[in-house]
Amino acid sequence: MNCIIFGASGQLGQCLKKVSKKRNFRGLIFPNENDANILDYPSLRLLFQKHRPTHIINCAAYTAVDKAEADIDTARKVNNEGPANLAMLCKKYDATFIHVSTDFVFEGNEVKLLTEDDEAKPINVYGLTKLEGEQAIASQIEKYYIIRTSWLYSQFGNNYVKTMLKLGSERDELSIIADQIGTPTYGIDLAGAILDIITTDKAAYGIYHYSNEGITSWFDFAKNIFDIAGINVKVNPIHTFQYPTPAKRPKFSVMDKSKIKSTFSLTIPYWRDSLQTCIKILLQ
Repeated sequence: MNCIIFGASGQLGQCLKKVSKKRNFRGLIFPNENDANILDYPSLRLLFQKHRPTHIINCAAYTAVDKAEADIDTARKVNNEGPANLAMLCKKYDATFIHVSTDFVFEGNEVKLLTEDDEAKPINVYGLTKLEGEQAIASQIEKYYIIRTSWLYSQFGNNYVKTMLKLGSERDELSIIADQIGTPTYGIDLAGAILDIITTDKAAYGIYHYSNEGITSWFDFAKNIFDIAGINVKVNPIHTFQYPTPAKRPKFSVMDKSKIKSTFSLTIPYWRDSLQTCIKILLQ
C-alpha cells in the first residue's frame, strides 16, 4: 500500500499521523504543503509519478465557514477544483480516493437522522463548495469513498474544544447557541475509521457518514467541555438569531451512521467518552 495524505499538516492529517504511528500502520506518505498543493496540478502529477499511490486521503479543505461567504472563489478552488484535480490523477493512476466532506451539505431544517440518500441542499457557501467537490469526484471516478463528518475536534489545530477551554479560562460567563443540533467528532476516532476502511480492502465505494454516537447542541457541548475540564464558568443558552453570523448553519444535522457501521463493521464511540479522552490529553 502507498497512500498519500493531502492536508497532512491540518487537524485530521495530524490525527492520521498519530493513529498510524500508534498502529504501526505502514505505507502512509505525509508530504508538505508545497509538494502537495491540490491546486497545483503539475506538482500533483509529479507526486503521483513519484509514489504511484494505491490510495489517497484528502483532508485539505477551505473550512472558514463565515469567511467563505465573501471569498467564494477561494473556497470553490480548494473545495471543488482541488478534489477534481486529485480525482483526475486517481483515475490515471488507478488509485482509490478517500475524501472528507461535511454535514453542511444539508439544509438541516428537518428533525431526522440524515442518511447518505437524503437530498443535499446546502445553505452556505462552504457547504455548497464541499458538495461541488463531492460531485466532481463522483463524476470522474468510481473508486472513491466520500466520508461526511461533523463538528470535528482533536488535540491538534484550531477547533471548538480548544476555543472553549481558552474562553472558559478567561471569562466568568459565556453565551452559547443552543438551537443548533449535531454530533461532535473526535479526529482520532475518524482517523481510525478511515484506516479501518482502507485495510478492509472492500470495494464498497460511495458516500458514507461518520461522527461519534449521540446528539447534542453547541450549548451542551460547551457545558460538557467545562464539566470534564473542571472549569467553573456560567454558560447561558441563546438562540441562533441572537448571535448573527455571515453564514447560515443547519439547525439539525445529525447523521445516520448505519451504512458505515454495517459495511465496515465499525464500532463508533459515544461523543462524550471521546471528549473526555481528548480533554485529558489537552490538560496534561
